[in-house]
Amino acid sequence: MLGQRERAIYGDKTLAEIDSLIKKRAEELGVEVLTLQSNSEGALIDFIQAEAPQADAIIINPGALTHYGLSLRDALADSALPLIEVHLSNIYAREEWRQRSVIAPIARGQISGLGWRGYIAALEILIAELGKASL
Repeated sequence: MLGQRERAIYGDKTLAEIDSLIKKRAEELGVEVLTLQSNSEGALIDFIQAEAPQADAIIINPGALTHYGLSLRDALADSALPLIEVHLSNIYAREEWRQRSVIAPIARGQISGLGWRGYIAALEILIAELGKASL
């Protein structure tokens, strides 16, 4: 629903546009990025478990699962990969229940409130930390 849902909070870019921007920046940096969006926690877990052995890191926006997705948290922790949690909106400037993340304690860091640019920042940070490119 990105680009349509609550634009004042989530911005006006669609998921396809954000994915394209991420993949373009990844290509510029000489890395490959796989993206997945699902409303199913199980599908996210299946994807993480299938792709983690070949992956170097994870960038995730867990959406509402941020606050209660314990199975997702466990799958992310089990991957043992560097992880950055990204949120389009500033979850700390919103409702109190949105301010708690079950993912943050296992993440390398969290980027919140920078819109789609948070994904690019997370990508650049992870690549630099992994020594995949000099930024």
